[in-house]
Amino acid sequence: MIDDDRTLDIREGAVRFRVLSAGRGPHLVSFHSFHERGGWSPFLDRLAARYTVHAPFHPGVQGSSGVETLDDVLDLVLAYDELFDRLGIGAAHLVGHFFGGMVAAELAATLRQRAVKLVLVSPLGLWRDDAPSQDLLILPQEDLPAVLFRDPASEVARRWAAAPQTEEETLAAQIESIQRRASMAKFVWPIPDKGLQKRLHRITAPTLVLWGDADRANPVVYAEEWQRRVKGAALLLVPGGHMVLHEAPDAAAAAVMEFLGT
Repeated sequence: MIDDDRTLDIREGAVRFRVLSAGRGPHLVSFHSFHERGGWSPFLDRLAARYTVHAPFHPGVQGSSGVETLDDVLDLVLAYDELFDRLGIGAAHLVGHFFGGMVAAELAATLRQRAVKLVLVSPLGLWRDDAPSQDLLILPQEDLPAVLFRDPASEVARRWAAAPQTEEETLAAQIESIQRRASMAKFVWPIPDKGLQKRLHRITAPTLVLWGDADRANPVVYAEEWQRRVKGAALLLVPGGHMVLHEAPDAAAAAVMEFLGT
């Protein structure tokens, strides 16, 4: 259950973040990916039982704005650094999924004092010609469930893919989807390798790499690549697909809380 839904400006209003927050305890910041739509999920509800969870929307997404003023990934990271100040956070646990995992890793590598512990869920940012990640930004909507979910016929996948009820809602959903994907495409398209691999050795926060064992969007071979490049990183495979946080929120949250609590 969301306790707070607010907008915070940085850079004299040039960039505005909408942030959802809930829970009590140590600060945890969650960074979403391309297809997590609402910004809050049962996974975050479970984390909020033990942590003060902040879930900002990336600039250009659902009430956050100013993506056109950001130059590159470094500029995005610095914008989040300023958001931490506005939130009154010195350091926090960082959790990120896919594009959000890339942002969390960049933050932990660039601004090491911000990261207490780091959880990367099928993160984007590396590239192998022998195992390319799916281009989820341009994949047709009807093809997404089979790529995102372990079982596209499951209830969670069917709920995710359900069409809006009215023509107006359909149009609004299509516009929002385009805006959401375009805002993140600026930082990762056409190839998501923006030099992050050169910075991963800088990460000093204890790190958990979490992956759905049936991830068809971001091949599991990348899990070992991340574990190898982030010194001391732990690796855990959870039954599920790319949307493992939605497919298995209990198992994913339990794994994350166990890691953060040790």
